[in-house]
Amino acid sequence: MDALQSIKNNKLVAVIRNVKESDVISVGEALLEGGIKVFEITAESSNFLSSIERVKSEFGKEVTVGAGTVLDPETAKSAIHVGAEFIFSPTINIETIKLTKRYGVVSIPGAMTPTEILTAYEHGADIIKVFPANIIGPNFIKDVHGPLPQIPLMPTGGVNLNNIQEYFTNGAIAAGLGNALVNTSVTIDENELLQIKKRAKQYIEKLS
Repeated sequence: MDALQSIKNNKLVAVIRNVKESDVISVGEALLEGGIKVFEITAESSNFLSSIERVKSEFGKEVTVGAGTVLDPETAKSAIHVGAEFIFSPTINIETIKLTKRYGVVSIPGAMTPTEILTAYEHGADIIKVFPANIIGPNFIKDVHGPLPQIPLMPTGGVNLNNIQEYFTNGAIAAGLGNALVNTSVTIDENELLQIKKRAKQYIEKLS
C-alpha cells in the first residue's frame, strides 16, 4: 500500500512533535497498539531525521511515516532521503510541493482559504491540510467541497474527540491529531505511554 492510500485508509495521522529521539519508538509502539498507523514527525523536533530513520527501521511497513512542519524544499529533500513517505507543511511553498512530487512522495501543504486550497492543489498537492482547523470548524470542509468537491481535505489543529466525527461527516478525508493524542508537555513515561495508547483507541473507536 502506498502512503497516500495508507492515509486515506487509516484516516488518522499522529503528529509527533518535540518527542526525544530516545522516546520516539516507545511512542510509536503505543500509537500502533492503539490502532494508529500513520506518524508525522515534525521538523522542529530535535534529531527529527534520525527519528524518522529509527521509526522506519523499527516498524517497517507496519506504519507510514513522514515529516511535518516542512517549510522549504531543502528540508523536504533531507526528510525524503531518510525515508519520509509524505511531507506536511503548515503553509504553501510551491517549490516544496514540486520537489516532493519530483521524488514521488505525498505532498500535504497547509492552507486555510479556498484560494489557497485551490492554489496548492493546482500545483500538485495530493491532500490539503486545512490548518488551523479550529479557527474555521467542521462546516468549512462541507462549504469548500461545494465548489471544490475534487480536493481532498484534512483538518489539523484543534481536532479532538468531540468534533472529529463531524469533520468526517462533512467530507474530511483524514485528520491530523497533535497534543490531543501525543501531549509533549508531559514526561513520556510508562503511564503516559498507556495514556497515548488509550487515547489512540478512543479515536479509532469514534470512527468505527
